[in-house]
Amino acid sequence: MEFGRVPLEQLPAIDFSLPPDPEENAPVLASVKNNTPFRFYFGTTKWTFPEWVGTWYPKGTKSARFLEAYAQQFNSIELNTTFYRMPTFRQTSDWQSKVSDDFRFCPKFVDQITHIRRLKNTEAFVHDFVDGISGFGKKLGPILLMPHPAMGPHQLDTIAHFVESLPPGMRVALELRHTEWFTDTSSFRQLCSILEKHQQATCITDTAGRRDCVHMRLTSATAMIRFVGNDLHPTDYTRIDQWIDRICQWKEKGLQEIYFFLHEPDESLVPELAHHLIEQINSRLGITVRLPQLHAAPGLFG
Repeated sequence: MEFGRVPLEQLPAIDFSLPPDPEENAPVLASVKNNTPFRFYFGTTKWTFPEWVGTWYPKGTKSARFLEAYAQQFNSIELNTTFYRMPTFRQTSDWQSKVSDDFRFCPKFVDQITHIRRLKNTEAFVHDFVDGISGFGKKLGPILLMPHPAMGPHQLDTIAHFVESLPPGMRVALELRHTEWFTDTSSFRQLCSILEKHQQATCITDTAGRRDCVHMRLTSATAMIRFVGNDLHPTDYTRIDQWIDRICQWKEKGLQEIYFFLHEPDESLVPELAHHLIEQINSRLGITVRLPQLHAAPGLFG
């Protein structure tokens, strides 16, 4: 993931501290009445990692079984492939059959909806997309809604109309990239109020070169975090530890579930950072999310 990347030599000058929670978060979390146990989902953007064979995937794993191997290490995925090609029911039904019941797919809206048509006149495309992802069944998590980066507050009505017209029961997490969303506080608050009304989530992106995207605003009992690391630079770990602190606070206030997606320039490093994340999450929250485990080179974490 290139978004927000900076040269390594610039990292020491960046303030990576998480901003305080906006005041609106407290009533959002306090309104949660469901007693469903807290759920923590984590993953990355794909399962096609041939370089993981013999380390994070068992030795000899064939490409046809990569998804099954991936699902033994992670319990969710930020599914990039649906951004580039319209999914089909046959395809998603096959994928869901290869993972356990506690796994969640979080597909991205296809680019024909978000980037080509920019959320306008998309009814037919949304219909086809919904039909395609229906194969995931109960293993479908929130859908990542990423409007074109050029869509700023001047497109608030377009984004709001799209959210309001989504099929009943469809859950999304909205990621905003246009810089004016984070300077035009009135428009940002208005859009967040619409998300709250429809019980839709925000997506918070933590990346070195765009600290404004770490807005910390929650609009539902679900949170989605996209964390962009820097090849296991020491700041990756201190940043993760800050997130663990904040997630613990949110859970105490009512957060029900979180989707935490890890990105690294060198994607082969993601499982190592994920191991640190889950080890700390399990310890701090008293839950039992399965840890990523090496199939070779034992002792890396010892």
